[in-house]
Amino acid sequence: MLGVRDGVLLVRVAAPPVGGAANQACVRLIADAFGIRKSQVEIAGGAGARDKRVVLRGVTPDDAARRLAALAAAPDNKKTAP
Repeated sequence: MLGVRDGVLLVRVAAPPVGGAANQACVRLIADAFGIRKSQVEIAGGAGARDKRVVLRGVTPDDAARRLAALAAAPDNKKTAP
């Protein structure tokens, strides 16, 4: 997790962008960050691109905004997912 910039969650994963491995790592990292199941995270756009748009099922916009703010403020958000 690299942080949040302009309301956008910045993440970096170590998985290669081959066979969907990087996308799966992104989904796992985002699910963990928001405390939801992987099945609740959907890559809605950019599956083959560097920038992605995701949908979080079961998370209200207010809850997402609060979680993004908490992630932005967290001192240990410099983690990379496998």
